[in-house]
Amino acid sequence: MTETAQTAQTAQTAPTGQTRQTAGTRQAVSFTGAVKTFGAVRAVDGVDLELAAGETVALLGRNGAGKSTAISLLLGLHEPDEGVVRLFGVTPEESVRAGRVGAMLQDGRPVPRVTVGELVGFVARTYPRPIPVAEALELAGIAELADRRVDRLSGGQQQRVRFAVALIGNPALIVLDEPTAALDVEARHAFWDSMRAYARRGHTVLFSTHYLEEADANADRIVVIDRGRIVADGSGEQLRRAAGGNLVSFDLAGAGTEGLTLLPGVVSVEVRGDRARLRTEDSDATVIALAERGAIRGLEVVAASLDDAFLALTSPADAASAPSSLPSAPPSSLPSSPASSANLEAV
Repeated sequence: MTETAQTAQTAQTAPTGQTRQTAGTRQAVSFTGAVKTFGAVRAVDGVDLELAAGETVALLGRNGAGKSTAISLLLGLHEPDEGVVRLFGVTPEESVRAGRVGAMLQDGRPVPRVTVGELVGFVARTYPRPIPVAEALELAGIAELADRRVDRLSGGQQQRVRFAVALIGNPALIVLDEPTAALDVEARHAFWDSMRAYARRGHTVLFSTHYLEEADANADRIVVIDRGRIVADGSGEQLRRAAGGNLVSFDLAGAGTEGLTLLPGVVSVEVRGDRARLRTEDSDATVIALAERGAIRGLEVVAASLDDAFLALTSPADAASAPSSLPSAPPSSLPSSPASSANLEAV
C-alpha cells in the first residue's frame, strides 16, 4: 500500500461528505460543491471529494444513489449545474484530451469483425504515450485472446477487453463502473489481480461496485454515496465502526423491547419476529446490561460486516428522491480526442 493510501486510511470517517486532503500529496480528483439535477431529481447534491494520486477508491451506493452521475461528471460526460470538478487541476475535458483518463463503463457494443489485438492496438494509437499492446493484454489477463474476434467472445471476456482498452493509454486515472458485473467468481478474482497490478504502478483507481467484499478487499478508501450526498468516507474498518462495531442478538421470549435503545453502547435496535438485534459500539457493556435484565436466551455477539455498515449508512429509496430512471450519459458526448469515444465505447 502506498504512503498516500495509508494516510487516507488513518483519517476519520466523514459521515457528511467532508473534503479530505493529505498535505504534500498531489490531487488526482477534486469535487467542490458539485451539483447535478435532472428535472426535480438532485442526482448529485453538493458533493465535496478529493482523491490523492495513487489511491484506489471504491464508490458504493444503492441503485439510483448518484454513483453513475458522479462518474459522468468526473469524465466530463455531464457538466455540474453548480460547483467545480477537476482532474489533476484542470477540467475533465482537458484531462481526457491529454490522455490522462481511462474509463470502463457498464455498457458497450462489441465491434464486429475485429480481433482483440486489432481493437486494443487501434485505441493505443489515439494516446500520446500508450503501453505496449501485449503488455495491456497481459495485464487484463487476455493475452491468449489477441487473435479472437471481439464479437465472438463471452460477456465476461468482453468485459476484460474493456479493461484492456481502458488501461492501454497508461492513464494516470482509471475509472471502472461496475467492472465485474458480468464476471463469474473465478474471473472476478483474476480481474482484481489485474487491477491491483495496475494500481501498484502508482496509478489512481476509482471503481464502483455492488459487491461490498470487493470494495473491502481492493480499495484503500470506501466512499458511500446516498441520495446524491457522501454519507461516509474511510476504510472498511472505519465504516464498520461508524455504523456500530458489533451486533448483539438475543431471543425476546415474549418480553418487550422497552429500554433497549438506552442500554450502554447501543446505536440502534432491530426486531425480527421474536429476536432483537442490537447494533452496539461497546458489546461488552451491552451484554452485561442484558444479563442484568435476564435477556440472554440465544445470545450471540458478532462483528458488524461491511454489509451491515452499508445498510446502516444508507436510507431506503423513495419515489421522490431515488434517481433510478436518470438518463444515461452517452459516450459520444465526450469531446473528440485521445481517450474519448475510442476508449469508452469501443467494446
